[in-house]
Amino acid sequence: MMVTPAILTALQVGYKKNFQDAFTATRPDSDYNRVATTITSTSASETYGWLGKFPKMREWVGARAVKDMKSHSYSIANKDFEATVSVGRNDIEDDNLGIYAPLFQEMGVSAAQQPDDLTFGLMAQGRSELCYDGQYFFDTDHPSFDEAGAATAVSNVDASGLGTNPWWYLVDTTRPLKPMVHQERKKPEFVSHTDPNHSDHVFHNKEFLYGVDARSNVGFGLWQMAYASNAALDGDSLDAAIEAMRLLKDSNGRPLGIKPSLLVVGPKLRSQANKTVKVMLGDGGASNANYNAVDVLDTSWLT
Repeated sequence: MMVTPAILTALQVGYKKNFQDAFTATRPDSDYNRVATTITSTSASETYGWLGKFPKMREWVGARAVKDMKSHSYSIANKDFEATVSVGRNDIEDDNLGIYAPLFQEMGVSAAQQPDDLTFGLMAQGRSELCYDGQYFFDTDHPSFDEAGAATAVSNVDASGLGTNPWWYLVDTTRPLKPMVHQERKKPEFVSHTDPNHSDHVFHNKEFLYGVDARSNVGFGLWQMAYASNAALDGDSLDAAIEAMRLLKDSNGRPLGIKPSLLVVGPKLRSQANKTVKVMLGDGGASNANYNAVDVLDTSWLT
């Protein structure tokens, strides 16, 4: 088979379809969208100064009480990502092209799953990565202020497992802004580098390049929407986490209305998580008070 512009165009169309079909089929089943809000980015980075305030309703007496956005300057800088597959000129000439279709399908799966990898990777680092208030996302001393400006320390982490147990996470996913932020500047785009007359790579290596590139990143939303624990996962530890989240208050001393709705675990805790909230009867036949208290997300992206 001669390598002609028509052949290269046909390959471009076919490989792009392989990629796009796999991407489209995989993305709806991604785990990240259960815990992250996707924000469209329009620049190299985005600053989320508004994270410092929950917009709470109050009785309107006198003038409006304007809640200024706290200037925490929490920013998420977009990063570049890519994946590339080379197609040998000899394979085109020998009509040996069927072997490449699965590679471009896998590229589509990988592009669709990348937000999972980024989101849960950052969630697992939440005990050592800063969020908008200058504290670690999961920390024992988040500053909370009452109406008079008095500060108290609030915790959204339980490390009583002393490093011997896997970490699990309880999150509120009932609001428009979820605990994590998936910031998307450029959706994954299929690209090619195949012009034999103007490509040094094609000339020197006898390879045509096809790939995908994207710009995005992930960050933290409101720490109040998430809780981390490595205590043994059971009814008591889950109760403690639920209580800690539901007792959070705003600067006026009113409940924030946090509703823990999703228990996030890795494969090591899948069975225990289901036993804790998905089994109607506990050991000895006693009723499980936490039956269906929250949903369970068992994700392979948490190790």
